[in-house]
Amino acid sequence: MKPRTVGLAVTEGAPVFELSIPCEIFGRYRDDLPEPWYELRICAPAPLPAVISNGFAASCADGYEALARADTVIVPAVSDIYREPAPDLVAAIQGAHRHGARIASLCTGAFVLAAAGLLDGRPATTHWNCAGELARRYPAVRLDPTVLYIDDGDVLTSAGTTAGIDLCLHLVRSDHGAAAANALARQLVAPAHRDGGQAQYIAAPAPAADNPGLAPVLDWIRGHLHEPLTVAAIARRANLGERTLIRNFRAVTGTTPLQWLTAQRIQRARELLETTRLPIEQVGEAAGLGTAPNFRRHFAAVTGTTPSAYRRAFHALT
Repeated sequence: MKPRTVGLAVTEGAPVFELSIPCEIFGRYRDDLPEPWYELRICAPAPLPAVISNGFAASCADGYEALARADTVIVPAVSDIYREPAPDLVAAIQGAHRHGARIASLCTGAFVLAAAGLLDGRPATTHWNCAGELARRYPAVRLDPTVLYIDDGDVLTSAGTTAGIDLCLHLVRSDHGAAAANALARQLVAPAHRDGGQAQYIAAPAPAADNPGLAPVLDWIRGHLHEPLTVAAIARRANLGERTLIRNFRAVTGTTPLQWLTAQRIQRARELLETTRLPIEQVGEAAGLGTAPNFRRHFAAVTGTTPSAYRRAFHALT
């Protein structure tokens, strides 16, 4: 089986962090992940070396024309959102899309996709601090600056900075399944899936220094998803009042305890559907989603499909 090719479009002055995310996720072989993994191609403007930021440069790269041969094209953040994207990059992105590539932007890379016309009439996101400028220059974009990323099929966009990790892990999950994405996330010491959106980071005060954090109780919940958990039970485990628990949950995760719990249960159900042959009823019970009708309702609300259809689609790829 041929590995999927990922073309990473390097732009002049691009932030190193956003460039490093796809390099780490798609360009590094790990022996406990599915084979074949991805083939990463660094694509930069001529002449080389292409100077990025903080003294780094791309010296061994393909030209932008190689993007047309990629299965997925990723455009990281740009150095200056007020400067029009390079015409050769815009043309290469348009050409890759015409050839059937999946196009994704990280952070302010959305400005390149918008300049290429790929976001017209589509839902999209970018860094919350740059959303106003994107909306002003590209009013046809259906901008949502509150989410971490948006998957609109063949075009995907992520919010600011670390949300690029969320989007890239989502691409891995789509290509190789939840188990592979979770294994990779553990190696990266990153959450496999974050609930809530980037709105939680906008003008929000830092948590109090004496806040013990929710990490222990979150780990405990993940180990007891099959049990009938309530806010009261979670609060007792965290040694907090229910109101304090809800407030801390919102500050840390951007959502409520029960919404976060449901998302974790859906994620567990995905893993079981992908990796086991358990009957649908047993998957629902093991994930804590109750009876088969209740499981199907919750699963369809999140994924847009039924557990049976999800299982068939995944096993058709393996």
